[in-house]
Order: sequence, then structure tokens, then C-alpha cells
Amino acid sequence: MILVLLVVGGSYLFLQRSIDSINKLHINDEVAVQSGAPFTVLVIGSDSRVGENAAEFGSAAEVAGQRSDVVQLWRVTPSTKQVQVLSIPRDTVVSMIGNDVSEYGTYNRINTSFGSGASQLVKTITANFGIPINHVVEIDFSGFQDAVNAVGGVYLDFNYPAKDTYSGLDITSPGCQLLDGAQALGVARSRHYYYYEDGEWQYDGTSDFGRIQRQDAFLRALIAAVKSKETNPIALARFAGSLHEGLEIDDGFSAGELIGLAETYHSFDGNDLVSQTLPTEDSSAFSDLGDVLVADQPAAQQMLVSIFGSSLIAPTNPPPDVDGSAEAPPTITPTTAAPAAPAAPAATPAPTPPPSFDPTPCTPS
Repeated sequence: MILVLLVVGGSYLFLQRSIDSINKLHINDEVAVQSGAPFTVLVIGSDSRVGENAAEFGSAAEVAGQRSDVVQLWRVTPSTKQVQVLSIPRDTVVSMIGNDVSEYGTYNRINTSFGSGASQLVKTITANFGIPINHVVEIDFSGFQDAVNAVGGVYLDFNYPAKDTYSGLDITSPGCQLLDGAQALGVARSRHYYYYEDGEWQYDGTSDFGRIQRQDAFLRALIAAVKSKETNPIALARFAGSLHEGLEIDDGFSAGELIGLAETYHSFDGNDLVSQTLPTEDSSAFSDLGDVLVADQPAAQQMLVSIFGSSLIAPTNPPPDVDGSAEAPPTITPTTAAPAAPAAPAATPAPTPPPSFDPTPCTPS
């Protein structure tokens, strides 16, 4: 979420004030970033019910602890102004490490590790996938809503009415419409998505995968909303001031680093955001965990190498395969150079269009 602020640029005073007011996390195992080099930010969407306005989602007594509703790895490459987002489905089974083994067992869903805190989730991701984490951003329900409301909402286009009684989503009519923080949160959290077509309610059925697609649409819409306010100092001040509510960043994310990124990504467009989901497959090897997923190899490792390249390290605790056995990932060599004499430029594959029932960013007429 903090990276969305980077598209604003120019308003350094607002950025400085917002950084000073944001709660800080200390992450034991984060890796320092070399100046100008690509880096990786772990973005955690927390379902914690502790905090302002939490009662509307169920109190902390009713829904104890915290889990990571969202686990995203943002690969930021300042030299090319590129941002790649890798989403890991929350039901992906990984190897637990440290004290989590006695608490949650040898294997469990990746989102359970966040119950031991952001530092533990960082360790778990690096141990399983070999991805060094440079920074961490954590946002809860209240922080999400506050940020959306501060920019005046986001515009999403719905081809059909939509609802999810679990997330609170309730879109009664189709078309391009302005969503406030509560409505946007309903979209981003929706795992039980229904849309009204041909006179009856249809069920999406893709669960977390559909939610990840809708989160991508939301991110693009939020970037557009922030950019639309960049010449309005009052709106920018409201947005910057809202970020301390329900948001935490690691204490190594310095103001100087953020301000430099704000300048670099001033012209970043949401359409340039590259979003991918870790390849997974169903597994019946963990009957005690219910319906879960495991990393689909070698496709998963190929994707990791394509995003993180030579920065990957050897996992110390690889995740289990479909049969429930942990194995080292296959060796994938990063491609760093183009063929010497290509016959013709390689065609860039067109991105897979979202399902017609999913919302997409739009501009009001």
C-alpha cells in the first residue's frame, strides 16, 4: 500500500510527515538494499480485528489473533521503473520453521505463519522459496478503508451486480461506479463472489484465485485515484495523513529511500503493474488441513527465477510437493542475455483478460 504513494511524487513534505507518523516494524531477517538495485517488499494484508473501526469486521475477542489475508511480494526495479507483484495464495502449504513447528505442525498454510508476526513470515518465505526480503509493509482493514476514503474512493466497472455476504460486498447495479473504503474492501476481500446474470445469481467458485484477480484490479484503480489527486494539496495531505492508521512499515524503510522512489515512480501508470500468482496445485496429502494448495513445480520455480533472478538463494526448508514431501526446487537458470542474432523480435504474449464478471478500473464519464 505504501508503494501506491510513490506515484504521487513532488509533495515531499506530505510524504515526510506521513512517514514520521507511520508505525514501524522491526524485521530481524530483512536484507539491506544496495543503492539503485532492485529490491523486494513483502506486502501483508492483515485480518487482525484489533484497532480503530475493527468492530464492524468482528471484534478481536470473536476473531482472535491475526492471519495474512494477502501475501504479496513486490519486486521493484528503479532502473527500469518496473514493479512486479507476485501473490502467494493464502492456502499454499509451506514448511513451518522455528517455534511455528510446535505451534502449527511441520507443514501448514502460509498465512498461519503470520500469527507469529511479520518477522516470522519473512523467515518462512525466505526459508521455503529462497526469496530475500528487503522491506515489509503491513496494512489492516481499517488502514485499507482510510486510504481509499482519503483519495475520495476508487472507480471500478461492474458488468453485473455482485455480492459476497462474507466480505460485505454488495453492488446492486452494473456500470462504472465510485466505491468508498468499505465497498472497496469488500471487493478486495471477496472469496465467495456472486454475480447476477441471466436472472439468477452465479457463483465464481475460484476462491482465493478470484480474490487475487480482484485485488489486482483494485490496485490499478487506487493508483489511478492517487494520481488524479496529485495536483490537489488538500487531497494529498488527507491521503498522506491517513496512512498511519492501520499501516506499519519496517524501520529500515527510510524517508530518504521513500522520497527517492517517489521521484523515480512519479509517472508510474497502474496499467504497467505486472501481476502474477504463484503456480499451485491441489493436494490431498494434508487431510488435517482441509482444502489446500502446494507449489506446482517446475512452473513455480520458473516464475520465481523470472521475477527475482540471481537474487534467489537456496531454500533451507523447501515447501512440500503434491505428495506431502519436501524437495529442493528444480534448477532454473536465469536468462540474462538475448540471442545473438534473433530472426525476428519475440512477440509479447497478451495478458489473460479478466473474467467478464470481475470488476475492472474505469474512468467516470
